[in-house]
Amino acid sequence: MILGNSKILKLVKDENIKLIENFNESCVEGAGYDLRIGKIYKLKSGGKIGVSERITPEIEEVNCKKYSLASGEYVLIETIEKVNMPKNLLARVLNRSSLFRCGCSLFTAVVDPGYRGILTIGLKNLADFQFEVEIGARVGQIVFETVDGETKLYSGKYQGGKVV
Repeated sequence: MILGNSKILKLVKDENIKLIENFNESCVEGAGYDLRIGKIYKLKSGGKIGVSERITPEIEEVNCKKYSLASGEYVLIETIEKVNMPKNLLARVLNRSSLFRCGCSLFTAVVDPGYRGILTIGLKNLADFQFEVEIGARVGQIVFETVDGETKLYSGKYQGGKVV
């Protein structure tokens, strides 16, 4: 079941959970929360995902308030918000409609129960034109869902918000 805004607000205010840190009430939607861009990173090398080896690319932070993505360009963004996922919830990050109307798309993964940290999201300009993003802009919506049954809490290498 997807959580509505009243349940999200309750879990944000719960001192034992603090579902979303760096929370802004104006970002609450009917059944989700709009995530904002905190940092932008360019990829500086390739990567590899094999059976026994994983190599993530080198990255470089873009130090500016606004950034123009060229047509076809892909960057990683780090959210302003930090999430603290309890054992009975998972989350998905979806595009905001304004983003795909401009020809851009997010690349996301499931936010597992037990994950704590900022979120890293891929952003690609699929349009034939430049697209400008600004630090602090709302870019995606996180939707929280309940997990029925036992769960295995996240304990992977990105715990705590590691970008790569």
